[in-house]
Amino acid sequence: MPTLPRLARLDPSTSLRAGSEAGRPYVSCGGSWRTETRHAASLTGAGYNQFARMKKKDDLKRQVSEAILACQDKQAEDLTILELEKDSGAFTDYFVLCSGTNPRQIQAIADAVDEHLEALGLRVTHSEGYKQAEWVLLDYVDFVVHIFSEKARQFYDLERLWKSAKRLEPAELLAKPKARRALIAKPMIAKPATIKSLTAKLASAAAPTKPRKKKA
Repeated sequence: MPTLPRLARLDPSTSLRAGSEAGRPYVSCGGSWRTETRHAASLTGAGYNQFARMKKKDDLKRQVSEAILACQDKQAEDLTILELEKDSGAFTDYFVLCSGTNPRQIQAIADAVDEHLEALGLRVTHSEGYKQAEWVLLDYVDFVVHIFSEKARQFYDLERLWKSAKRLEPAELLAKPKARRALIAKPMIAKPATIKSLTAKLASAAAPTKPRKKKA
């Protein structure tokens, strides 16, 4: 059996984002004005931050979809996607798991994933197990691709280890997102009949009015 990859050795219940700003409490260093200033800044950029989060989510799904397509192109077997819960202490958002029948196919799947994602401008930050071709791990920070031999997959059983994760079918991520309706108001275009009626009203308003005769 291959050596357990460094990222997979870590306990799922342990947070791997130690030292990140998100995990550190905010400490006031001279009065409440620091907290208020920070809160005001967050409110000011709330709209931009929401847009950035939505864009990042869409980009991530596109990247995971590209990894899935690469696995399918090389006839990977038992393709599974795990969406990891934020509260589980997971160090990434998705696991893409698949199996190969022999070392050559496992390496071919890894090469295809690398090529597909590099075409999107995304490069692997860490990889393990390519030469042994029993368990190849490709770390893309926001998602990790695991390519197993059949024996290694049964032995390590990541699906059981991360049983709290939501299991997704490849089709759920490969589905095209629904087109969003534009929120821009369409300009009002007056119809010819409306233009005529408006012209008539303006003409009648501009015409001089005759003085009324006083009754005797």
